[in-house]
Amino acid sequence: MRKFLVILDDSRECLNAMRFAAMRAAKTGGSVQILSVIPPDEFQHWIGVGEVMREESRERIEAHFEVFAKWMRDKQGVDPELVIREGEPVDEVLGQIKDDPEIGILVLGAGSGRKGPGPLVTAMTKLAGASPIPFTIVPGELSKDQLESVC
Repeated sequence: MRKFLVILDDSRECLNAMRFAAMRAAKTGGSVQILSVIPPDEFQHWIGVGEVMREESRERIEAHFEVFAKWMRDKQGVDPELVIREGEPVDEVLGQIKDDPEIGILVLGAGSGRKGPGPLVTAMTKLAGASPIPFTIVPGELSKDQLESVC
């Protein structure tokens, strides 16, 4: 069984990446692993304050995850797994791919507009030639109907 690794963040395009990963997993008998990365700069405070912020970040991620997980379970019959890592996003995505040999595809959501596809998509595509797995980049502007038609 192959896992679709999808990144949970605060971007709008994250929604389409989640949908795509769940629909493909449901159609192919795969599973979904949702990775959220807490950047290290969020905790550059005094030790006590940093620990409180770290816990608040984890709680926010888990609440956000549950929204996606409920939809995946109810609509696609897929029970996703949550992984939370701390560090630089690109390093942590690559680390998760290395640490879990069942991951078969990385699914990224691409933003549109002046800012481009987003820093993670930009960084990961530069590394694509040396990646041990393929990437799927899902345009953030696709409608739900368009997304369903390609899955």
